[in-house]
Amino acid sequence: MRNALTRRLEEYTALTDTDRRELARLSEQSMHIVQPRRDLLREGGAPRSLYLIVEGWGCHYRTLENGRRQIVDFAIPGDLCDLNLFILDRMDHSVGAITRMKVAEISREVFRRVVTTSPNITTALWWQELVSKSIHREWIVNIGQRNALERIAHLLCEMFLRLESVGLTYGFSCDFPPTQNDIADATGLTSVHVNRSIQELRRRGLISLERQMLTIPNMLALQQVGLFNPEYLHHRMLDRHTDFGRTEQGLLDGTDG
Repeated sequence: MRNALTRRLEEYTALTDTDRRELARLSEQSMHIVQPRRDLLREGGAPRSLYLIVEGWGCHYRTLENGRRQIVDFAIPGDLCDLNLFILDRMDHSVGAITRMKVAEISREVFRRVVTTSPNITTALWWQELVSKSIHREWIVNIGQRNALERIAHLLCEMFLRLESVGLTYGFSCDFPPTQNDIADATGLTSVHVNRSIQELRRRGLISLERQMLTIPNMLALQQVGLFNPEYLHHRMLDRHTDFGRTEQGLLDGTDG
């Protein structure tokens, strides 16, 4: 089975067998375990290497002087933390583990060799960085313009599709380990607002979220609640989550035509 990094990059660029072998080697670099609620990289620290999430969930976050935290992105398998480490002298944010994480440490020398000798991988990495910026813009819109229910619905849609793109969904379900406090820190809400919004989505039959397992029985309906348009993710395989997917779902339900 293709590893998560390969699946992620093939969303953007066609890769050769040689490229896939190279990415497999990157995914098997020096492995480290980061325990839950510990930091992989800390704001203000000097990064030495590039890190690839192999297993588990993490988050990118900033902490204010008064201790309040803002999560600016979640990190899942296939994510690189992050390419600008080779430019920055100091981390401008922290990367922490939500669950137990397994990460591959990729040295500057190894990474430089790969981007120098593998143009397809380099192109795909540029794509990934551009998509990352697109996601960050959408998170700003989410916090600035959507109400509480819309923010939660939007976040759940996004994370499901990101997990689906690297082969980490099971039908309409996926692992979803962030706590309500994590979700609150990612959406600019209180944990009370998060709880109310999740309960409302459950009441409407749009989600099931039990024991860190998320199920979305009707993605298109959840998208409507979250004012969610998946185009900003730039995934190629989104047919069942678009107008085409709406027709396909109708055929399955016997409601189309």
